Amino acid sequence: MKKRVVLVSICVVVVAGAGYLFLGNSSSDEESVPKVKVERGTIVDKALAVGTIEPENEISVKSKISGVVKRIYTDVGVYVRAGQPLLEVKPDPTPLELADAKRQAQLAQVEVTNMKREKVRQDQLHDSKLISDKEFEDFIQRFDEAELRLRIASEKLALTESGRVMIGETQIESIIKAPIDGFVLSRSVEVGDPVTPLTSFQEGTVLMKMANMERLLFKGTVDEIDVGKMREGMEAEIKVGALPNDTVRGLLRKIWLKAEKKENATVFPIEVLIPGAKNTLLRAGYSANANIIIDRKVNVLTLPERVVTFRNDSAFVSIPKGATDKEEKLIKTGLSDAIKVEVLSGLNEGEEVVEKPVKKIE
Repeated sequence: MKKRVVLVSICVVVVAGAGYLFLGNSSSDEESVPKVKVERGTIVDKALAVGTIEPENEISVKSKISGVVKRIYTDVGVYVRAGQPLLEVKPDPTPLELADAKRQAQLAQVEVTNMKREKVRQDQLHDSKLISDKEFEDFIQRFDEAELRLRIASEKLALTESGRVMIGETQIESIIKAPIDGFVLSRSVEVGDPVTPLTSFQEGTVLMKMANMERLLFKGTVDEIDVGKMREGMEAEIKVGALPNDTVRGLLRKIWLKAEKKENATVFPIEVLIPGAKNTLLRAGYSANANIIIDRKVNVLTLPERVVTFRNDSAFVSIPKGATDKEEKLIKTGLSDAIKVEVLSGLNEGEEVVEKPVKKIE
């Protein structure tokens, strides 16, 4: 019985001691005031733009003759040189178009044949001085025009039937060639698909899209609040979602003068030129965010902005006074990035500032 009493007494003493220590530590924690130090650092003020990576110049490849796709010589993602064949368009005239082309060529041939017979008579009459020089010259002009019409009709028939014809020293053919050095970004047709030609009256079928990927652009939008602080030529840091470990640098090239409405917000389109794109693995269409560097301060005194109280165009901080007291002090602030703020005067490096109390959510 005595042993049991002794054990109970020891347990009570241990529990009481532990409680005392716990309460003592809690009270000491409550009495200690959390502080932060004034440190030197870098502050960057930047504006966020959201957009995509696009080629500076993207070209739509079209055909100047109608027909169907007969052959494809290259594929998407391949680098081609200017003049290299991309695809071939086979003419596909309707029966009426083909018949009309043949009949026009035949009619032109008949006219030229008749004009040749007439030319023999005209030469004789002219040599015999039975017609004037003016009459003979008018006939020669009509004869030349008839031969030209025959040539045009024959070329049109050849182009309708085979898609190839030589006009003077120019070879007209249905093989579509690359207009520039660059990559094939996309292809809109397959073998057998119909092709509408590019004319003055219609846009024509887009066969492929090409671009030289050495010069790319970031095209995005920025909130109207930040536009007033931006100017062309500012540095930009671009983060691409598909390349999380890389930062691409560029220069702000263009700011639109007119705003757009996007998801109930007013934004301004911008363009950022990426001059070193050929040294990166960027692809057209990548989603990206661009930070436009508005201002940068290096090796300046900084404080977390959360410890600064702004009141009546003035800035105040609380500095410790004694063990548990504190007093308010006026300071002058400069550049802010919404996390840290520059301290221009009122505090020195290494000084401590009292943290604001954390508000409890009830």
